[in-house]
Amino acid sequence: MGLFSLTKEIAIDLGTANTVIIHNDKIVINEPSIVALDNRTDKLIAVGTEAHLMEGKNPQGIRTVRPLRKGVIADFNAAEMMIRGLVKKASSKSNWFSFSPSLRMVVGIPSGSTEVEIRAVRDSSEHAGGRDVYMIYEPMAAALGVGMDVEAPEGNMIVDIGGGTTEIAVISLGGIVSNKSIQVAGDDLTEDIQSHMRRAHNVRVGVRTAEQIKMHVGSALSELENAPDDYIVHGPNLMTSLPMEVPVSYQEISHCIEKTISKIEAAVLSALEQTPPELYADLVRNGIYLAGGGAMLRGLDKRFTDKIGIQFHIAEDPLLSVARGTGIALKNIDKFSFLIR
Repeated sequence: MGLFSLTKEIAIDLGTANTVIIHNDKIVINEPSIVALDNRTDKLIAVGTEAHLMEGKNPQGIRTVRPLRKGVIADFNAAEMMIRGLVKKASSKSNWFSFSPSLRMVVGIPSGSTEVEIRAVRDSSEHAGGRDVYMIYEPMAAALGVGMDVEAPEGNMIVDIGGGTTEIAVISLGGIVSNKSIQVAGDDLTEDIQSHMRRAHNVRVGVRTAEQIKMHVGSALSELENAPDDYIVHGPNLMTSLPMEVPVSYQEISHCIEKTISKIEAAVLSALEQTPPELYADLVRNGIYLAGGGAMLRGLDKRFTDKIGIQFHIAEDPLLSVARGTGIALKNIDKFSFLIR
């Protein structure tokens, strides 16, 4: 019967910046969490990568919406359309009919989610075709994706810096012992860069340009061994609207994002304070893992290691840690007791 099973299984990492869908242990979708809608009728025009290409271009009659803000569903209808659209894309890539009689989903959610927020994710998933919806907290999924044995009787710690939230958790015996979920993450770094460019250089840059600056010269330290070259930014002068060309160095960016990095640092220390002494010893021995897009910021692991005194490691594929962990949870639905129905 397995060959003709009508139940299809997918794992979804519903991120503020990107949504990843896994089917049969393969990543079938990894696209921006964004939809393009018709202004008059609210009909879906594009989803994922196609909608991302329209962002900031503002063509007439079309608006782009990011349904998730700070890791939480901010626009219920848009979220439903996005999940439905991406599941449909995944089905066409994997040659399975998306609205099969039974679609089983495991969806990652922030560990600080309220009952209302959890229900919003469940409802959106069910409306998008999910018959059997399970949820997993993102730090637990990230720990699985990094390769931690989450059910072992020892302490492991993960810091997952996403687009909208930073999830910090100490995990032992298949449960979260202490956790901290703060709404400070990659998007805040992007906003810091935008306001810095306005203040310091009198140049207006959009979200996508600020993201490029973060990727090319973003740094958590003002002194780096392998320093990147300055990044040239093109944009309009705020006063005259004439084009400007501004070289930006990594030292400059490290100063402008300092405040946000300090907030994440403080949250890590706060989670460590709540950790039982026996598990604390495990963390010192095993080190702490960094996952999520924010983990790729230059010098972040070194800065945290020097400041906190525990070795920080960057996950092998930080951007996809949560997605891979959600996929592992999907294969072990009957075994893992920490999944939320």
